[in-house]
Amino acid sequence: MTTQRDLDMVHLRLILVSGKTQDFTFSPNDSATDIAKHVFDNWPAGWEEEQVSSPSILRLIFQGRFLHGNVTLGALKLPPGRTTVMHLVARETLPEPNSHGEELSSAPCFSFFSRCQTIKKNC
Repeated sequence: MTTQRDLDMVHLRLILVSGKTQDFTFSPNDSATDIAKHVFDNWPAGWEEEQVSSPSILRLIFQGRFLHGNVTLGALKLPPGRTTVMHLVARETLPEPNSHGEELSSAPCFSFFSRCQTIKKNC
């Protein structure tokens, strides 16, 4: 039987880079930091090979963007009672948003060569 409390909770299916998944349930008031700590403290069986040393390096990705620590599930307007998919990755730092609110990559600069023309991306 589904209770009202179940309907008010946010269900997350977290996917690792390896493709392994696990479902968790959180309050809309939980932040990305709260989720990372909960997952770290309750690391699923079957994820042993991906175990990290600290919850502080766990990062959530939702709709192609890293979630910063203080962002709550409620702020993302996730539908309560439904399952939302997010990626969970280990990463030391997050990219900083640029002036347009887009994230800048902290990856190295990539050069693409086409007909002797160099186009630089993420520089």
